[in-house]
Parts: sequence; C-alpha cells; structure tokens
Amino acid sequence: MTDRRNLLAASSAALALPALIGRANAQTAAPAGASAPAQAPGFYRFRVGSFVATTVWDGFAARQNPGTGWITNADQAAVEGALRDAMLSTARLDNPFIVTFLETPAGLTMFDSGTGGQLAPTAGRMRENLAAAGIDPLRVTRILVSHFHGDHITGLTTAENAAVFPNAQVFVPEVEWAFWADATNESRVPQAQRGTFANVTRRFGPYQGKLERFAAGAEILPGVRAVAAYGHTPGHTVFHVADGTEQLFVTADTSSRPELFLRNPGWSSIFDIDGPAATASRLAIFGRIAGERARMTAYHFPFPANGFIQRMGEGFRFVPADWSNAI
Repeated sequence: MTDRRNLLAASSAALALPALIGRANAQTAAPAGASAPAQAPGFYRFRVGSFVATTVWDGFAARQNPGTGWITNADQAAVEGALRDAMLSTARLDNPFIVTFLETPAGLTMFDSGTGGQLAPTAGRMRENLAAAGIDPLRVTRILVSHFHGDHITGLTTAENAAVFPNAQVFVPEVEWAFWADATNESRVPQAQRGTFANVTRRFGPYQGKLERFAAGAEILPGVRAVAAYGHTPGHTVFHVADGTEQLFVTADTSSRPELFLRNPGWSSIFDIDGPAATASRLAIFGRIAGERARMTAYHFPFPANGFIQRMGEGFRFVPADWSNAI
C-alpha cells in the first residue's frame, strides 16, 4: 500500500513538473525588448615562426536555402546532402567574414579589409574586435588585397568614404586591377557583380598615392609572397607566409565554406567568375597545403578559421588547429 501511495505521489509530481518549469521560465525570462547578452570578443592569435598572426571576426551574412542558387553545377539534393552530412541546416547557412593580421619586424600587415559594417546587419564587427585584441587601425602599415569583391574591400573606407587605415599602403594584384579598372569588362561578369567596377574606384580612392600593384610570385614584404589562385576572380590571390621552418597560407576565397567546397572541390559558386579555373586553383592550393602539412586561414571558414588541410577521397577536409591560451 505504501508503495502504491509513493507511486501515485511521484506520478502527480511528474505531471505537475511541466507547469512548474513553465512558471519558473516565465519568471526568469528576459523582458520583451531586452538586449541579447554580449558575445565573447572574436579574435585569436597564434605564431608562425617568430611572426604573430591574428584572425579577427567581422561577422557573417546569412544565406537562406543554401541548397539552391549558390552552387551552379550541383543539384539541390547533392548540396543539401552535403549540408546534412556536415550537420548544417538546409534552411540557412551563415557565411563568416574573417580577416587575418600578421605582425612581423616590418610592421602590422592586414589581409583584406572586412565589410566595414556596410553590407549586412550581422557583419561589421571588426572594429570592436580589433579594440578587444588591442589592435589599433592606425598601426596597420600594409593591406594586402586578395581580390576586389565587396566583402573584401568595403572595410577600407567608412560609409562617408574616409580611409579607415590612413597609415597603410595598399597592395593589389596587378591582374585583378587590370580587369576591374576596365569598365569594358562589365559584360564578362554576372549582373550581380558589375557593381564591383564602381566600388573599386570608391574604396581605393582615399588611398591614392599609397596604392601599389604586385605580380604573381612577388615577395611583398620579407616572408610574405603572392601566389596566383585565379578563377574566383581574374586576379584572385593567396598569400604565403614563411618564417624559419613554419608557414601559413592566407587562402582568401579559394574555398568558401569548407563543408561544401573542400569536400567537393569541383563545385562552382555563383561568385566564381571562371568556375573551372577556380576549381583548378582550389585543387592546386589545397593540394599543396595538405602535402606540406602547412597551416592556413580562410575568409569564410568557421572561426577562428585557423588549421590544416587533409586529403579525403576526391576532395579535402579542414582540420582546425588546437585552441590554445598561449601564443
């Protein structure tokens, strides 16, 4: 009899539990309109020989229904299958913007510039994250630009078109410059990318007199060399960093989200000017990184976008580097 009474009491308590939890949640929930709690600062440092690299989070842009309209040579079922295999949503995919900085004896170098808070409401976080990292924009002495898509150069200037990094010299690939500086090439790019021609004039304008073009293979500063990775844009460039026996590849947009474009290097994005050339560059660059067991960063990989590449079947996979509180 005692056991029966205990069982009934336990059952009653279990039935009442959801209501109790609901009341507790109602009492502890944030009031309507309250601001969300702040996220941790987005920066991460690591060494490349005696150099110090820092990746800085600039936010993200959300892509709805990523299985459609993004990859031009794979059907929806294949893309959504790859997303599910990677434990990602088929309804929305966040595309990060991550900028790499490099401190060397030659000064502070920056690779691409972020969005400047002018492209997506969830982007434009770099300035606050630079402050958290103790990086003063006035200390940047060089900006190495991989290519001219808006998410890589908009952060060069404010919305009022003032230079954000006034003490920096800006280095651009000569092939990239030759293409986008010539308006007669507009017919050769998708309609959605034609705004890049005008954007180039606007974003680089405040840096006139401090703009320098470089050739593929050029050493831009001691330990940093340009590597052609054409296709995504006509002059898309990767940067190879080396100090002693250690090296880093700053890969820009050679691959967008690794769960899709590393696993399937033959896939082409709507943002690729030349899909087959972009695939050839992807295979060459990531094949080299994998073969040399080199470290790499990327613009659109999950933060802190710092790790290694391993061959997997016909493609590759991204292996994040160990996170460490020591530099």
